[in-house]
Amino acid sequence: MVSLICTLHDHRDDVNWCVFSASLLATCSADKTIRVYSTRDFSELPFSPLSGHGYVVHCCSFSPCGQYLASCSTDATTVIWLMDSGEIEAVLEHPGRSPVRVCAFSPDSVHLVSGASDGTLALWDFTTRSLLRTGGVTDTTLVACSFSPCGQLFVSGSTYGDLRVWNLELRQLHAEKNAHDLGVTCCQFAPQMQKGSGGNVTEFRLASCGQDSLLKIWSISHMPSTGCKMQLLRTLTGQTAPVLSCSFSADGQMLVSGSVDKSITVYEASQGTLLYTLSQHERYVTACAFSPTAPLIATGSMDKSVNVWRVEDGCGTLEAKFLPGEEAASSAGRREGEKMAGHSRLMASDWSEDDVSSWLREEGLDVLVDVFKANNIDGLELLALNKDILTTDLKIESVGLRGKLIRKIEELKMESMCTGVPDEYLCPITHELMRDPVIAADGYSYECEAIQSWIRTKNRSSPMTNLPLQTTLLTPNHTLKMAISRWKTSH
Repeated sequence: MVSLICTLHDHRDDVNWCVFSASLLATCSADKTIRVYSTRDFSELPFSPLSGHGYVVHCCSFSPCGQYLASCSTDATTVIWLMDSGEIEAVLEHPGRSPVRVCAFSPDSVHLVSGASDGTLALWDFTTRSLLRTGGVTDTTLVACSFSPCGQLFVSGSTYGDLRVWNLELRQLHAEKNAHDLGVTCCQFAPQMQKGSGGNVTEFRLASCGQDSLLKIWSISHMPSTGCKMQLLRTLTGQTAPVLSCSFSADGQMLVSGSVDKSITVYEASQGTLLYTLSQHERYVTACAFSPTAPLIATGSMDKSVNVWRVEDGCGTLEAKFLPGEEAASSAGRREGEKMAGHSRLMASDWSEDDVSSWLREEGLDVLVDVFKANNIDGLELLALNKDILTTDLKIESVGLRGKLIRKIEELKMESMCTGVPDEYLCPITHELMRDPVIAADGYSYECEAIQSWIRTKNRSSPMTNLPLQTTLLTPNHTLKMAISRWKTSH
């Protein structure tokens, strides 16, 4: 039995990835943030959200010890975060400055690999935070990557539909060129490995999913002297639309996947038997992950939510180490309910001084209520605050307090801007409401400043198709600008 124990509603845009460490859950989103929760009660950590990326965050990965979190973004960087403080420990700039779509740690924490929209792979020495070597394939986007349990191999998957096995020299050992028709979306090794017949052959299990609506289980045999052999074991057809994510349980006995058909499927991995089909998300299920230490599954969606599920059986000897379902669910209900205070039904710019005070208390900023009241700060003035005003005019001396307030105001702006906004009014690069939309050579509309910056730094590739832009000419989209203006007036 699988039961829903908690729903997290903190992200303001599509959830792109979720991952567990032994004690934490991290999620990342098109809203440019990463959020981190304790798996004890699914409360958000004090330093969350993490806001260091300039564009969409596509993937995040915990180091095996859980001390570090890596996140990668359209801004062409992989950021390393410290999990005891939430501070940035390192910023790794991808070679070629192409958008980074996926990142993964090796099981021994020695290596980190990142894959980008131009098909390049970057292998990093994580101990020194330095680039070891680059490789990859051309004319495709790398969207999936997973290290083998031994840490000596990793597999990449691309929008071209291929799965490729690499060693740490970035030498390609095997290419399965038609693994998924129309493109791979995710891949993950099972945590276990075993010795094959003959003694010097190591065998692994790999799950992959793709735009062909299929989830596949592969056997990969590795012999140092002769290379790799890859064999398809099972094809699972439990979902009716592209499968966007997959994950093995810690014991390798179960496999979960999420799909465009809004469903989550849970399989018994060895035989491919469908155990459960879950349907709680309102839009595409883009991310799923098993906890390594407890019978928990996290799923993320384009509905901006993250669901946490408890698996009642089938998880071997794992013992639950989390809040009972009823208490977690009521806690989640309280958190969602807290956002339904009277002021939240208004646009933030229309808030009264009392509404601002209520918001401060909800966000744990009670110490600022008297200061804001003394300065008659209403909603419009709240949105205009910056670090200089907080320091000079409001005399808020604590750097940490100023930083937290600014982050909360930015979240408020994002929520006010993006709630109910038609997708076509949002820039595909910034995911913010466009002020000056222009049409690029790929036929898509973008915020003018954002696409100009993109063209200067991304080798003239299209943010939407990754194909070369035939020209850098940008044409003002007056019709779209008028439509956005009418929408803003009516809302």
